Amino acid sequence: MQKTGSPLLPLLKQYFGFTSFRPLQEEIIRDALDGKDVFALLPTGGGKSLCFQLPAMARPGLTVVVSPLIALMKDQVDGLQAGGVPATFLNSSLGSAEARSRLRGLHQGEYRLLYVAPERLMLSGFLSDLQRWNLALLAVDEAHCISEWGHDFRPEYRQLANLRELFPAIPMMALTATATDRVRKDIVSHLKLRQPGCYVASFNRPNLTYRVFAKEEPYAQLLDLLQGRPRESGIVYCQARKTAESLATRLSEDGVRAKPYHAGLTPEERTRHQELFLRDEARVMCATIAFGMGINKPNVRFVVHYDLPKNIEGYYQETGRAGRDGLPSECVLLFSAGDVVKQLKFIDEKPDPKERQLAHAQLQQMVHYAETACCRRSELLGYFGEQFEPEDCGACDNCLSPRETYDGTLAAQKFLSCVYRVRQQSGFDFGLNQIVEVLTGASTENVRKWRHEQLSTYGIGREHTRPQWKTIGRELVRLGFVSQAADKFNVLALTPAGLAWLKQRQPVTLTKPVSAPEPKTRRIGDIACDEVLFERLRQLRKRLADERGVPPYIVFSDVALRQMARDYPANEREFTRISGVGEKKLREFGSVFLSEISEHLVSQPRQIFADDSFATPGRAPARARLGDTARETLRRFQAGEAPEAIAAQRSLSIGTIYGHLADALAGGENIDLNQFLTPADRAEITAVFRKMGLGSLSPVFEALGGRFDYGRLRLVRAALTLDRPKT
Repeated sequence: MQKTGSPLLPLLKQYFGFTSFRPLQEEIIRDALDGKDVFALLPTGGGKSLCFQLPAMARPGLTVVVSPLIALMKDQVDGLQAGGVPATFLNSSLGSAEARSRLRGLHQGEYRLLYVAPERLMLSGFLSDLQRWNLALLAVDEAHCISEWGHDFRPEYRQLANLRELFPAIPMMALTATATDRVRKDIVSHLKLRQPGCYVASFNRPNLTYRVFAKEEPYAQLLDLLQGRPRESGIVYCQARKTAESLATRLSEDGVRAKPYHAGLTPEERTRHQELFLRDEARVMCATIAFGMGINKPNVRFVVHYDLPKNIEGYYQETGRAGRDGLPSECVLLFSAGDVVKQLKFIDEKPDPKERQLAHAQLQQMVHYAETACCRRSELLGYFGEQFEPEDCGACDNCLSPRETYDGTLAAQKFLSCVYRVRQQSGFDFGLNQIVEVLTGASTENVRKWRHEQLSTYGIGREHTRPQWKTIGRELVRLGFVSQAADKFNVLALTPAGLAWLKQRQPVTLTKPVSAPEPKTRRIGDIACDEVLFERLRQLRKRLADERGVPPYIVFSDVALRQMARDYPANEREFTRISGVGEKKLREFGSVFLSEISEHLVSQPRQIFADDSFATPGRAPARARLGDTARETLRRFQAGEAPEAIAAQRSLSIGTIYGHLADALAGGENIDLNQFLTPADRAEITAVFRKMGLGSLSPVFEALGGRFDYGRLRLVRAALTLDRPKT
């Protein structure tokens, strides 16, 4: 628990702009300052970095941070330098002259923090330098990389096991955002931590909403989601490089500023795309799992998994890149049985049986998470050994909109009977595919080979499709009626509970599978503030960041800007109350932001907000920035060209053109809907939207008998979203 009047608080405010610690931070920092080894497991966005950054400023000496990614180093150092912390990094991105300059600074004691990759750290010459640099602390970030049981094992991290012998008197700190109990023990063992203070924070990220939708026409689903968030940044994770490339291209053509990121790009391309994303010049990053570890972009408002992740740990860490600033953000997974099959094929190509078994078990857990009807937050936390008490988290699809259930007694009876009969005839168990083939009466080589067409259960389940039976089978596994061995064959066997149920045949309730999304136009849950002022401050922040060659959030976070646009600070004393305003940022940015706020109030009235307000903001700020493609459509339309002509001349679909115009309208551009619809038509469409909501267009299209195309419906929806009153 945080101590009142802590002597660390002045340093926290001076260099980092905060007035209080997050959970466990102060305890971890105190252990480090007392010379103790520390293991810290804090969720993404939980403030891991501060645990070694603040001690570096609280005592003399050099803190060395082992970091796995070049981008992470630059990102952290930029932020530290902006707050007045003398920090630097050494990696292969530096030219020889710059590297020599930084080494001279290290020899002269100019820095308190040094970020370095494990490969460079363990070079004999570098280790000799370290022994002359008054080393105060060794911090290993992303420490799960040291464990072969971790989801992101990196062999080069194994070398760090030698650090204890080389620096026996120097305290060590291991930090990670995701690790099972087995991985935690592995980290402590390999780094030879001595009676470490072990701190495990809650894995719960209350500002994140988790949703899983059936994957149907995934590109259309993704585009609808992005068009409902016209000014928000996000990451779309893909399994394959090709998918990341094609998605980025299609989204760019449809007016969404998107870039790909994967290992097939050159280092220069990856760096350039990442910089565009960090600086808010690319709104969406379409990436493989090669992207994101340690990226400190705080205003990622959504993470979409376009394909099924391999395991829960990777999924948790990737979703954790959303909402690092603590503001509400969304995590969406598009799930299909086809993705499960693809993953199984990849797994079965692994030559090592042990590796296959582990991958099968991890995939089973991921599929269970995707298909469960229980609270998703509870499932995630349970995986990491944490119990979530409330029955309803209020921030996942299963809690917000519980799925329909049905009487599954007959289906369960058929499935369990089939598992029993197959075992009875053949003397051993079979996998899910074989059970489903028998139930649906398939005439396959395996069915004939084992003479399963002779069973009484052959063909008794033709009322369901094969995917439906697979879903039923997996739910019966979750209910404990069937066990599934986590080996190459994933064979099914009746449990004692399943056998007892077959004899008693009590009613069983099953849950309908996840459905396709009902996209929302935009769910903003940010701190309620003056949206017009917020947009002005965003533009000012971008200009200042560009002048300094850093991402916008290095200047100030979205949280800070929203607080400014809510509280209207009028002098330096009031400005220092804003989150993230330390001494250096007050000197460098205080006057220019105060001037912008004052200038805004000359022409706009001051708005009043509740102190703890997290309500939905009202009218969107005028003239939000559009992508180049959408801007060109708008320019042509404003010059008098018809949408059909623009589509033909630019080789784009008419739907894409209407999407551009809808984005422009939602962003505050002046588009007269009377050019597209009569007042009576617009009134009729509006009435249906009022009745059915501003989510999916399909129900509205059908309710109107298909008399109005989707393009015009998008325009009306955009206008209604813009005019929605405050709540």
